[in-house]
Amino acid sequence: MEDGNNRISSTSQKRRDYILFTIATFAAFAVYGLYGHVKGAALPRIQDELDITELQLGLLLAVNAFGYLITCTFTAAIAKRISIKNCMIAALVLVCVSGALISVSKSYSALLASYFVTSLGNGMLEVSTNIITATTFKKNTGRMMNFAHFFFGLGAIFGPVLSAGLMTARIGGQVLGWRRMYLIVFSLALIPAIPAILGRMEKRAQSEVKARYREILKNPTMWLIVAIFTFGSICEMGVGSWFVNFLEKAYHYSTEQAALRLTLFFVCMTAARLVLGPLIERVGYLNTTIISTAFCGIMIAAGVLTGEKGTVLLIIAGVGVAPVYPTMMAVMARLFADDIDHVMTAVLTIMGAILIAGDLMLGEIVYVSRQIFTVKHGEAGVGMAYAAGYLFLGLCCFIACAFTFVLRARQKKAGQLV
Repeated sequence: MEDGNNRISSTSQKRRDYILFTIATFAAFAVYGLYGHVKGAALPRIQDELDITELQLGLLLAVNAFGYLITCTFTAAIAKRISIKNCMIAALVLVCVSGALISVSKSYSALLASYFVTSLGNGMLEVSTNIITATTFKKNTGRMMNFAHFFFGLGAIFGPVLSAGLMTARIGGQVLGWRRMYLIVFSLALIPAIPAILGRMEKRAQSEVKARYREILKNPTMWLIVAIFTFGSICEMGVGSWFVNFLEKAYHYSTEQAALRLTLFFVCMTAARLVLGPLIERVGYLNTTIISTAFCGIMIAAGVLTGEKGTVLLIIAGVGVAPVYPTMMAVMARLFADDIDHVMTAVLTIMGAILIAGDLMLGEIVYVSRQIFTVKHGEAGVGMAYAAGYLFLGLCCFIACAFTFVLRARQKKAGQLV
């Protein structure tokens, strides 16, 4: 009888913990999406106030990726010592602290350092939440990964509008501005930490034979996944960082107008993750990625080349970029189920390194193009330079599509098509 009661108690505790960590991870994705996309509306204001160039802007984003790279490298090792649950909690606290640092940044160098602290929290949060999600939802992994990232998109929808609204809001007769906006929004990172603290996570069983990083790095499949992840992420993150600036510089939109269109982009992205989730299991993970990256690339190229009227196509591109990241996470979870911690750490670390180069390249493209176009076209050349940078995002989608074709052919030949 006592054993029966213990089993019921244990089952009840497991159900309670499952619910708490489901809430914690989904809330973490939502908050990550929210605070991760306030910079799109804030960067033009920061650029004007601190008088920084497009090249410095690219460096700011590259430093953000550099800190992400560092924490991705060590998160799996840290998780073994303090648990993956505590990694997520520490990441959320670090994000909150970085918001306070940004709010007191008075110079470009101080802002650079504050962004670096933010990126440390981002990397740890990225790895920890994705590992928890991948290991928790072992059935219909693609659907559940897209559903989890739906919450990320939900946060991203409100990020640009919330940041634009807060920056112009007045309290006590004073405009909040971008510094206080960062402090308020980043403080929300503490919300997902509450259910995570309350829940208890069982120690996950480790495989007896772990693939060493050297073996992982020799696996061509892993490198193809890295390439698809990287170029897809350059596009998704690039839109969040540059869309508002592009619309303001090219078409002279107000911050509120541009932020609204960025929000609509994330509405499309979020809706696609919710709707396409069940279809992905039928169509196949790699087939879905091929279709979505090609669609996104076409929409971006057509949207830029058709001028202001093509803005609607740039918004619709969110449907294409939506499934790429969560679906490739599901691919990784399926192909490397026995060693997901190490493989995910390797993939996200390498991706972070390449993202640094991507951010710098995007900033350099805009900076150099501006020097060239303004000589011939005057002020109109500024908008043309930002259009050139945005076309680079479309090119990244096509590159991701090409790598997915190669991965699909490889997996089909091996009889492991997913």
